[in-house]
Amino acid sequence: MKSKLRIIAGEWRSRQLIFEDTPGLRPTPARIRETAFNWLQKDVMSKHCLDLFSGSGALGFEAASRGAKAVVMVESNPQACRLMNENKVKLSAQKISINQMDVFKFLASDAKLFDVVFLDPPFAKGMAMQVCHWLEDKGWLSPHAKVYVEVERQLVLDGMPENWQCLKSKKTGEVGYYLFERN
Repeated sequence: MKSKLRIIAGEWRSRQLIFEDTPGLRPTPARIRETAFNWLQKDVMSKHCLDLFSGSGALGFEAASRGAKAVVMVESNPQACRLMNENKVKLSAQKISINQMDVFKFLASDAKLFDVVFLDPPFAKGMAMQVCHWLEDKGWLSPHAKVYVEVERQLVLDGMPENWQCLKSKKTGEVGYYLFERN
């Protein structure tokens, strides 16, 4: 079954994205997206953004709508990618590229520098910490990159890369979300 969500602000404000209602797919709710982008206000404009485990594409499309220079989205689910591509065409979103592949295979490829990373892995699979270390260790982050991490509420993010500082954190419902800066 297809569902819809709205882009909150920017060029495509109030435009709807269509996504597939499938098990494990949790689009970031509007209230949490609004908080995350309030945290990132000046950090998205004209920046290179990476959206890992894109799912519905809510975070990546929101970043592009708010003026990101380029957004790379990575998602392994073929149906989710098909719908993100349909949304991309509907919005004429030239600055978005969608990669249908496993996030770890993507991160094992040649690194490019990103200023902002959105990381919203499937819950209860233990991927968040590993992805954060791969981003750091494999050279994917610009010197003062911001990394938004959305995980299950009870997950404790101990052991993040040593040069990352947690700038903001909040918990809402079943979700814990954090903003880190690389120093």
